Amino acid sequence: MDAALELLHDTISSPWAYLALFAIAVVDGFFPVVPSETAVITAGVFAATGQPDLPLVIGVAALGALVGDHVSYAIGRHGGARLLDRLPRESRRRAAVDRARRGIAVRGGLILTVARYVPGGRTAVTLTMGATRFSRRRFLAFDALAAATWGTYSASVGYLGGLAFEQDPIRGLLFGLGLALTVTLVVEVLRWARGRRAPQVLRRGPSSTADVKKGPFLTR
Repeated sequence: MDAALELLHDTISSPWAYLALFAIAVVDGFFPVVPSETAVITAGVFAATGQPDLPLVIGVAALGALVGDHVSYAIGRHGGARLLDRLPRESRRRAAVDRARRGIAVRGGLILTVARYVPGGRTAVTLTMGATRFSRRRFLAFDALAAATWGTYSASVGYLGGLAFEQDPIRGLLFGLGLALTVTLVVEVLRWARGRRAPQVLRRGPSSTADVKKGPFLTR
């Protein structure tokens, strides 16, 4: 076990680890099976020992998340709308997509920022934003905020775990992952509760992509 921990520490302390963190965060932005939170939290745990450098971990993770989200947005913008419009009009998936479009048109920035903390959910939101042609400039501004706070949060959670269990990095990692899972569950519950209380007017909005493009926050 000690040998494995030492190998993990040597790996995560290598300069190449920053490139790996960046690549993982990028891929996770459009292919959400890659565990970017786990990687960033792990780096944060070992940052409590001095290496890797915590500010660098935060910066690399945030930059990777920003790039990955923009890849997802581009995928949605260049073909996503056609795929979404092919969904059967009376299907549950089409209804869910239409609600997402209306929500994005009204409070897209908030949805994007919150979704960054929901693995998988952020990809659905960024793809839909691209498909509905949400303003690129506004997407960049809100996504920069979301990526920066996400990178800071994920690395700091790991760092706190590393400080709490300096002599036992495995417990520190489990602590960080447990805390991150708890926050994700809280976000999901709050999001669900907010959706339940949403005004009925949001449920009766436009259902076509063309109609949504006319919203105040969207542009060609």
